[in-house]
Amino acid sequence: MNLFISRSHLIKLLLLALMVLAITSGHYLTSTHAEHVHNAYRLLYYVPIVLGGFWFSLRGGMGTSILVSVVYAPHVLFQWGHVPHVAPEKYLEILIYNLIGCITGVLAGREKAQSVRYRRAANRLEESYATLREQADFILEMEEQLRRSDRLSALGELSAGMAHEIRNPLGSIRGTAEILRDAFPPEDRRFEFAEILVKETDRLNNVVKEFLQFARPCTVSLGRFDLSSALDEVIVLARRQIEKGGIEILWQKSPVPKVSGDREQMKQAFLNLILNAAQAMPDGGELRICADLGEGAVELSFCDNGMGIAPDHLKKIFNPFFTTRHEGTGLGLAITHRIVTSTGGRIDVKSEPGQGACFKLSLPLAGNEEC
Repeated sequence: MNLFISRSHLIKLLLLALMVLAITSGHYLTSTHAEHVHNAYRLLYYVPIVLGGFWFSLRGGMGTSILVSVVYAPHVLFQWGHVPHVAPEKYLEILIYNLIGCITGVLAGREKAQSVRYRRAANRLEESYATLREQADFILEMEEQLRRSDRLSALGELSAGMAHEIRNPLGSIRGTAEILRDAFPPEDRRFEFAEILVKETDRLNNVVKEFLQFARPCTVSLGRFDLSSALDEVIVLARRQIEKGGIEILWQKSPVPKVSGDREQMKQAFLNLILNAAQAMPDGGELRICADLGEGAVELSFCDNGMGIAPDHLKKIFNPFFTTRHEGTGLGLAITHRIVTSTGGRIDVKSEPGQGACFKLSLPLAGNEEC
């Protein structure tokens, strides 16, 4: 039994007691000759009885009607006992008080019980809806990953064929361009043209290398490696290049367990994310990198304060060949996505235009054999 009564219940109980006391006082203080006034008082008793039933169900209705009976009975017995034809009617009224209290309490109790059932059903429906929504979002996400995998497979085969066909002529073009360049002195304008030809050939060769890397089957060796040391090596490699553009890398190192994956491929994924952030900050900025331990995984984030990503581009940035830069190939993030997901990890991005972007990687802890 709950010994504590809420403040609102206590106020309602006091209000019922005061109403019964006030009506009863009117009975006792009014002469029996004013019968019409007593009739009004008798009718007023129904107000606290009905309210008690509505507020506290059967217990409230019966409790209030019994209280009315107890305080009203002496008035009938002692003040109306000398009027034989009136007393029986008033005793009958006491019986009706209890009957009304019982009926009101039962109906109010049923209504409250029904409300509780409806509320519980609504809560269950809301929980079911939330679960279904989560499942639907998961299914849509998996469907998108399957479509992306199909595109990656088809484009990979196409890229491999094209890359092999292009690479050999490129080698011949570069060799010829070097011969032509060496045939002229540096101050000759034709030397400058030949130098441009060599540089552009090298740029095309780098594009072909990315195509080949993208098309190469992803053979993942799920080893154990220390994420912090791997990231340290990548930052040392990239820092000199990106600090020229006024970009500062803030690596918030924290002790995290070893993760599962291919160390060299993961280093490539980290490098792609760092270079991608640098390209988003042409006027300089900060790249914050931090690692935290999550549930069964290490959460690694790369957050920049660059230009950000347009909302209609967020769902496309991991698609191969999608890029917003004139000189980009659109393969860096696609390769990164494939490397991370092939080890059983996950990569997501959040961004708002003008406020930078944040790439979050979830890498499984060492020992998780799922790929």
